[in-house]
Amino acid sequence: MARRTLAGIAALAAASAVMTPTVAEASPPGSKDVTAVLFEWNFASVARECATTLGPAGYGYVQVSPPAEHIQGSQWWTSYQPVSYRIAGRLGDRSAFKNMVDTCHAAGVKVVADTVINHMSAGNGTGTGGSSYTKYAYPGLYSSYDFDNCTSEINNYGDRWNVQNCELVGLADLDTGEEYVRKTVAGYMNDLLSLGVDGFRIDAAKHIPAADLADIKSRLTNPSAYWKQEVIFGAGEAVQPTEYTGAGDVQEFRYAYDLKRVFNNENLAYLKNYGEGWGYLNSGSAGVFVDNHDTERNGSTLSYKDNATYTLANVFMLAWPYGAPDINSGYEFTDHDAGPPNGGRVDACWQSGWKCQHNWPEIRSMVGFRNATRGQAVTNWWDNGGDAIAFGRGGKGFVAINHESGSLTRTYQTSLPAGTYCDVQSNKPVTVDGSGRLTATLGSNTALAVYAGRSGC
Repeated sequence: MARRTLAGIAALAAASAVMTPTVAEASPPGSKDVTAVLFEWNFASVARECATTLGPAGYGYVQVSPPAEHIQGSQWWTSYQPVSYRIAGRLGDRSAFKNMVDTCHAAGVKVVADTVINHMSAGNGTGTGGSSYTKYAYPGLYSSYDFDNCTSEINNYGDRWNVQNCELVGLADLDTGEEYVRKTVAGYMNDLLSLGVDGFRIDAAKHIPAADLADIKSRLTNPSAYWKQEVIFGAGEAVQPTEYTGAGDVQEFRYAYDLKRVFNNENLAYLKNYGEGWGYLNSGSAGVFVDNHDTERNGSTLSYKDNATYTLANVFMLAWPYGAPDINSGYEFTDHDAGPPNGGRVDACWQSGWKCQHNWPEIRSMVGFRNATRGQAVTNWWDNGGDAIAFGRGGKGFVAINHESGSLTRTYQTSLPAGTYCDVQSNKPVTVDGSGRLTATLGSNTALAVYAGRSGC
């Protein structure tokens, strides 16, 4: 979380990278690196979605919203004001959480928990699990001695001490340099590990010194658990994302910001060297996304409201070998503070306001493409100098994207073996000739994607 109002207390999408994991797990372990971020879905709904959609589609991970007891209120951001570390929020209790983890694992999907450890609440009251609290006193957990001495709000991002010791939008800031706090936070995370959690997204990591996070991680029962950190890049700021890559992944916000600008105002042809060539984090440390629940609300990135442009941006992200992608899956909103429909219960996708972007056919089908082409370099890049691009992923896949205002017919050179493939975007057969060429017509704002292993439509 960077400069936001209370309504922007967030947990930004998860992510990872595209290389063999190092000791620091700088990339989700395993062959499947796409995370579905089911924002504010309750645990029972997540469990069902793992079994029916995420597993069959090839998602490697699901990220769930913070499970800890939090302040009362219908707004989504109440989830980011914990008052205890009991699993007792609006999304379900400990039993529901455990069942969700087990069900997802049975479907081949690993679980990442959004974890709020920088701060506690901003006020006083009774939590969602019945715990009484005041801003600096959480009985049985923390007292005033466990918080940083600065009790004013962060107001200078050029000052490291201010960013990491003062209060993010008025939230009680834990002193993570303190032994008791480190031990207690690690205890919470170890409890989640005992329930089968595979990794953590660290909310507001920018506001916690990297050394403190490394110390906390070293105390985990599984110190190599997947670890991704919310550290928003700011030019000239005192705290930079590169400080945190030693522990694991860092979310690369510039990727999402620039993708919006390129898709809306520039040329897709510029994406030819997207990623490290644009000065971003190393691919093996970067978590990428088109949007997350925070940025879709503040307008800094594309969102579901951008319709076909948003879809194509997700298609590009899943096809392009930089970082490890998160697919944000939330709900419709007009009020930026509005909490989840039905208290987080999802009876069916595309009902009651649930957008289910992870299950949009154009996006879901690209998860298989990504898994099939992982580790393959970009080949056969083509662009028209404008908003039509195409590229291969070695001999394993090929994608074309037409973001122009009219249809486009052309013959593309690929590195694919001759044969008939299924275009997973249109669900129609595509023929590659003996010279590796395919001819296709793409309508405005559509894409084509074929990959080895997917021949029949």
